Amino acid sequence: MSAAAKSQQQPIVFVVDDDISVRESLELLIKFAGWQPETFASAEEFLSRPPSVGPSCLVLDVSLPNLSGLDLQKLIITDQADMPIIFITGHGDVPMTVQAMKAGAVEFLTKPFEDEVLLTAIRHAIKRSMAVLHDRAQIAALRSSYESLTAREQEVLRLVVAGMLNKQIGMKLGISEITVKAHRGKMMQKMKADSLADLVKTAVRLGLAPARNPWRTATVD
Repeated sequence: MSAAAKSQQQPIVFVVDDDISVRESLELLIKFAGWQPETFASAEEFLSRPPSVGPSCLVLDVSLPNLSGLDLQKLIITDQADMPIIFITGHGDVPMTVQAMKAGAVEFLTKPFEDEVLLTAIRHAIKRSMAVLHDRAQIAALRSSYESLTAREQEVLRLVVAGMLNKQIGMKLGISEITVKAHRGKMMQKMKADSLADLVKTAVRLGLAPARNPWRTATVD
């Protein structure tokens, strides 16, 4: 299944809380809202699950036995950095909230909270997860297009986005200007770039060129 297809899967909302009553109530709430709930009693139990490949978020209790919610967040940042985290706690404080938010949490809710408050936070988190997956799929498609280029076409691409004219590229590579134009045309077609500006944007996203104003060197010859 492609990354794009995976991103269309039913979103999963993971819940990690050692209170069974909280897990059961959130499971019903999440299921009623149309998402797929998966609940865990501990951080270790959650970590034993294979990483999610579709849109998802994590509703995480701060106070957990053994490995705390904040400790789990540190691990997720390393292994599943694209998973948005919503913290819930019965005794939050400012330093704890600041620590969680600085580490990338999308929300920090203190119990008891209204159902709609949590649902709003989950919607925001799922939207963010979908955006990340969509961007990842786009990057994968662009990388596939780049890898379909011949070695010469890749050379031409790099020199084009560096701002060199066809004549300059020909001199650098030791080929004729007409040959450069032929390689350039095929390269633009394979990269699905309608203009030099499009090609520069693609090169920047692939890390082939520094981010800058493409119009400064966007000379077409």
